[in-house]
Amino acid sequence: MSKDKNPRRVADNEARAKLRMLRTSPQKLNLVAQMIRGKKVDKALTDLTFSKKRIADDVKKCLQSAIANAENNHNLDVDELIVAEAYVGKNMTLKRGRPRARGRFGKILKPFAELTILVRQVEEQS
Repeated sequence: MSKDKNPRRVADNEARAKLRMLRTSPQKLNLVAQMIRGKKVDKALTDLTFSKKRIADDVKKCLQSAIANAENNHNLDVDELIVAEAYVGKNMTLKRGRPRARGRFGKILKPFAELTILVRQVEEQS
């Protein structure tokens, strides 16, 4: 009588973490996500730790969450993980404004973004 178990949305050797409502534009966030794509997770964590970008701390938290998901939920080996995908999407935009000359209104848009990181276990070639 119970419902079937939800199928996994990623492969058996993958784990994913998603971070929503990041207070930065997707364009700026993509510069940081681009920095870690395809790297081993320990090298990616080191790059994010020493990055001068403000949003790099939040990206690092998302990557650590993906690593924890891989280790605890899917029993993957942390030493063999790489950042397979790191992609950015738009989220909502706060609309603000400022009065300008001659009765006009200057539009100020404050965008939010979201980040998805997918880590994959690959066997090292000897």
